[in-house]
Amino acid sequence: MKRIVLAFAFVGILFTATGFIGPFKETEKVVIILQADMDRHEGLARAFHALLYAQELKEVGCKVELIFDGAGTRWAEELTHPESKSPLLPTFLELQKMGVKMVVCSFCANAFDVKKALQQRKANLVDTYHGHPSLAPYVKKNYRILIL
Repeated sequence: MKRIVLAFAFVGILFTATGFIGPFKETEKVVIILQADMDRHEGLARAFHALLYAQELKEVGCKVELIFDGAGTRWAEELTHPESKSPLLPTFLELQKMGVKMVVCSFCANAFDVKKALQQRKANLVDTYHGHPSLAPYVKKNYRILIL
């Protein structure tokens, strides 16, 4: 039993020392990747939480970026639609006011048939790595990456 307790203590120290858990720093950088589709209630929940987490982290001083990727590009189309009735629209608009950078995967927007609409709305379509947004710059700059 003593060995198990020591092992857990060591793992806790290791995670804290490497930054996996531990004190929150206001200078943290976080990229949130939304891949959820719109076809199920679960997708709405993940999209809601992606926006909510972005808002909370921005409010406490984090640098936050939001990437709409995969089926999540449909959310970008819905939230930028001039006649959107999405319950997420107020939070999305608040994120824009707060200056949260939002990008949309160009390849996935095309694959999910929303690219033309997003281009017309001047969405920030990104294709830096084989048509998709590159994660390497985020990793190099020590961003935490959350995928929903």
